[in-house]
Amino acid sequence: MRYLKQFLIIITVSFIGEICKRLIPLPISASVYGVILMFLCLELRVIKVSDIKETSAFLIEIMPVMFIPAAVGLIDSWSLIRASWLSYVIISVLSTVFVMAVAGIITQMVADHCKGQKGDTNDQ
Repeated sequence: MRYLKQFLIIITVSFIGEICKRLIPLPISASVYGVILMFLCLELRVIKVSDIKETSAFLIEIMPVMFIPAAVGLIDSWSLIRASWLSYVIISVLSTVFVMAVAGIITQMVADHCKGQKGDTNDQ
């Protein structure tokens, strides 16, 4: 029953993300709204990590399986993609490197900021 409750919490936040997508006229996907809402709920302690911990760990573990339908869709669309597959590969590689670099820089900045705050509180 605990897993069902945790899954229901995650699905509810995702559903609210879908509603936000319909109501807010920005070119942001519903899943991004859902992730932002989940982050805010966790940060503001509306939802405790323990409320979703086991189910979220399970979903992360099976994430590779979730890519199978997308891969099948690519294979099914090969006749349309064949003419420009190199462009897709180049764009995918460049955007992946860009996202990884930006995420790394931001993570390093946050880590440095947190270390600075810990150092300030220890000095007092």
